[in-house]
Amino acid sequence: MRFTFRQLQVFLATARFENVSRAAESLAMSQSAASGSLKELEQQFEVQLFDRLGKRLQLSELGRQVRPQAERLLAQAQDFEAALSTEEGSGALRVGATLTIGNYLAVPMIAVFRERYTQADVALQVANTKTIARQVADFELDLGMIEGEMNHPQLETIHWREDELQVFAAPGHPLAGVSQVSDDQLMSQRWIMRESGSGTRQAFERAMHGILTDLDISMELQHTEAIKRAVEAGLGVACLSKISLKEAFQRGSLIPLSIPHRDFSRQLNLILQRDKFHTATLERWLSLCRETAQ
Repeated sequence: MRFTFRQLQVFLATARFENVSRAAESLAMSQSAASGSLKELEQQFEVQLFDRLGKRLQLSELGRQVRPQAERLLAQAQDFEAALSTEEGSGALRVGATLTIGNYLAVPMIAVFRERYTQADVALQVANTKTIARQVADFELDLGMIEGEMNHPQLETIHWREDELQVFAAPGHPLAGVSQVSDDQLMSQRWIMRESGSGTRQAFERAMHGILTDLDISMELQHTEAIKRAVEAGLGVACLSKISLKEAFQRGSLIPLSIPHRDFSRQLNLILQRDKFHTATLERWLSLCRETAQ
């Protein structure tokens, strides 16, 4: 074999960071050792895997073509190493989740997973749907758990579980005692919303078709808790997943508004890189996802 797994690690880390220094740091190597490893790999096969743009390294056409194969090879090697371990369930897993899923579903799942597989190393990255999708496509994450819909040529989407958004207000809001809120009343409100690119915003806009352009979006916030606090303070009404509102409704600090003529249902999805090798740890996580969806 004319290449080493260390060379593959350096190649993939450089592809991720587009910088040898940052790649070396992520692998606990010196910059010179990483540069030498990458140079040796290219010289062995007389190829150029990166186009050098100043301090930035961008994958060449050949580099883009072989990256999925390198990812699979390294993942298979790591899975083989985990299989030789004396501890069942060892292995690393990088999970990406959108805000609602990350805060209210993924963290409890990680607790269950680590209880079952004590040697598993699960890292969680929380961001909006657009960011998670990009990171999964670029092999930065092993799996994404998203609220939004995704149509990406490099990604496989697996339907996971049902969810529903809920419009809500503070207890003293004028709509608090209304049995059914009309479209005219919706258009007269100040709305506090998640940012564009989030799955929640995507589902909200779909539910509000026909009147969306007439809504007063007075504030956009990236965090669910900040939106709830703003509504509690009387700054407007909002719309979030019922999953994130359960405790607030139980406390009575927020109240749901009834809008039966609008469809706020949505699907939570799992996304995977189509070329991603499924390690045993990843398969165990997928199994847990199926279990929690029942």
